[in-house]
Amino acid sequence: MLTKISKLAAVCVALAALAAAQQTSVRQENGDWVQEVTGSLAKASNLRIKTDMGSVRVTGGSQDAINYTVRNRVHGSSEETAKREFGSYKINAYVRGDTAWIVADWEGGRADRVNSDFVIAVPQSIAMVKVESGAGGVDISNISGQADAESGGGAIRLQNIGRQIDASTGGGNIEINGAGGDVHLETGGGNVHLGTIKGKVVATTGGGNMQLVSSTQDAVIETGGGSIHVQDCGGMLKVTTGGGDIDLGELNNGAVVETGGGSIHLSGAKGFVHIESGSGHIQLDGVPSARVETGAGAIVAKFIPSSGELHDSKLETSAGDITVYLSPAVHLAVDAAIEVANGHTIQSDFPELRISNDGGPWGSERAEGNLNGGGPALKIRTTSGNIVIRRSK
Repeated sequence: MLTKISKLAAVCVALAALAAAQQTSVRQENGDWVQEVTGSLAKASNLRIKTDMGSVRVTGGSQDAINYTVRNRVHGSSEETAKREFGSYKINAYVRGDTAWIVADWEGGRADRVNSDFVIAVPQSIAMVKVESGAGGVDISNISGQADAESGGGAIRLQNIGRQIDASTGGGNIEINGAGGDVHLETGGGNVHLGTIKGKVVATTGGGNMQLVSSTQDAVIETGGGSIHVQDCGGMLKVTTGGGDIDLGELNNGAVVETGGGSIHLSGAKGFVHIESGSGHIQLDGVPSARVETGAGAIVAKFIPSSGELHDSKLETSAGDITVYLSPAVHLAVDAAIEVANGHTIQSDFPELRISNDGGPWGSERAEGNLNGGGPALKIRTTSGNIVIRRSK
């Protein structure tokens, strides 16, 4: 009996400590009623935040405790009405095991007239922060651990995260600047900006634009219809858009690139690239090998020597010109053809390539030959367009 009483007393002490740690005040501000709830929790390895609504901002710092402030705002109510609405919004904060919890929800339904903001300061060394917001934005910054952010539709912004990142929102923008681990994110239609990422990237949006500044490992980027810009990628890159333009910088590996109809520009790659566009213009400024196809646009490609694995290359368009720049030192077996010449011609700076045609206004024209003794195949095909093969400097 005494043991049960002791346990009950311990629970009561714990609840009393919780109540003492959380303070509430109500004031009027610019015609609104504002409730401010402040509190503190002991240092914990992990932090979990769950709220039906409202924005959440978590910032890492030098303090040991977890300090939080919740501001709830009601517009155009009397003080009595505002306090009644505030009273339906319960904020519970506690530590269970190695995890600190801050949970906020409405009792008896949601009060749509109330806006809520969470501001939380955590130790910079915290191992994990996970935020779930029903609708508001999420901002997490300056933690050495993992960040997990989920919103029903708000924007997500994550900065200086030491480890893995997982982020999803029903439609808001996502911005990530600095991640020490892998990044996995998804938005129903917002824009995505990724800064310097040290891990792998998997990023998807239903239709927004996407930008990646730098990734040291593989990256997979998909959008339902927006444009894609990748400045630097250290691993294998895969990018897909339903119809937007794609602009890629210097790639330290290969790439698989696809757009339903936009143009594609690649500054350079050290590995094999596979590129497709439904109808857009494609320009490759320096690749060792490539397979390129567009339904109607022109193709411009510069090929450079490679000390890596050798691949055959193919450039193909149904209706457009193809211009190829070849390094004098490149080893290739070239096979170029215009299926329906009709006034279109093949021009070459290389006498090793033999140009022939089968005569007639609708005949084909072809150029074949080995450069520097031959090597991987370079096949060039256009149904109706000119082919120009130049010697690059």
